[in-house]
Amino acid sequence: MNILVIRRDNIGDLVCTTPMLAALRKAMPNAWIGVLVNQYNVAVMRGNPDVNDVFAYRKAKHRGPGESKLAIWLETAGLLWKLRRKGIDVAIVASPGGDRYARLVGARRIIADKPGAPFHEVEAVGKLLVPLGIEPELGALQLTPLPEVVAAMRPKLAELSGRKIWAIHLSAREKSRRWPAEKYIELIERLASPERGFALFWSPGPADHPAHPGDDEKAALVLAACRDKGAVPVVTERLEELIAALSLCDGFVGADGGAMHLAAALNLKTAALFENSEAKRTRWYPWGARHVLLQPTTFAVADISVDQVEAAVRELEGT
Repeated sequence: MNILVIRRDNIGDLVCTTPMLAALRKAMPNAWIGVLVNQYNVAVMRGNPDVNDVFAYRKAKHRGPGESKLAIWLETAGLLWKLRRKGIDVAIVASPGGDRYARLVGARRIIADKPGAPFHEVEAVGKLLVPLGIEPELGALQLTPLPEVVAAMRPKLAELSGRKIWAIHLSAREKSRRWPAEKYIELIERLASPERGFALFWSPGPADHPAHPGDDEKAALVLAACRDKGAVPVVTERLEELIAALSLCDGFVGADGGAMHLAAALNLKTAALFENSEAKRTRWYPWGARHVLLQPTTFAVADISVDQVEAAVRELEGT
């Protein structure tokens, strides 16, 4: 049987799909399992042992300088034609809008009815296997840092060698998930010690970049205040680099988002900053990792106190 799993949205969504892929491989060891993703999240699938092939298309908004939308669309059409020639028996659609791609590749059967609350995303995606007669046992998130990239990133954290390294991720796509720079600074100042260091991560680039808004300015503020407190900048231009660098850390502090799910997949102790939403915390908490989930009394992550996050880090460390 040729099975294509379609997951064309964000990094965390794809990470939360990996336990389903492992369950599918266990139930159908001889099946061809392909995954259709996009260039933004494809690094999550690098080295995944449960799939035969990974197909990644580019979104028009991610095209390079001088490239036309038409060129991107033609490139995608060629990829879909290749999949159509493969002969897809079943397409499992794990993200909104993916059923259109399932039809374009000529899938003989399409499974796309993913349940909503009260399930975690891992569980909801796992239930897509039930129509195939599979009652999945959903294990840990799967993520494989590439050894050569880990080796390239290790020197960036070399000055923290011998310390517990906490990854501090400054960025969040949605405004309501952003914790202010001054609170990150106060947190690092409170936690700074000879035994503890901080690897500072953020989305690189200026805040006004049209395709990939970044947090260079925010990172500069935090580094200016905390460079002598054991905070080390870790610039990651590619997702493979972020995965590799996080794998060298012991813990993670950051908002609900792709980086948090990467940290969970790497089994980092996680202080997760969430909006005050029952639906979000039920569906998106860090699956499988030891964590403390933090929420404010209001809605926005900005209202989580430094006291809360400091206490979470110390609890996770067992101090």
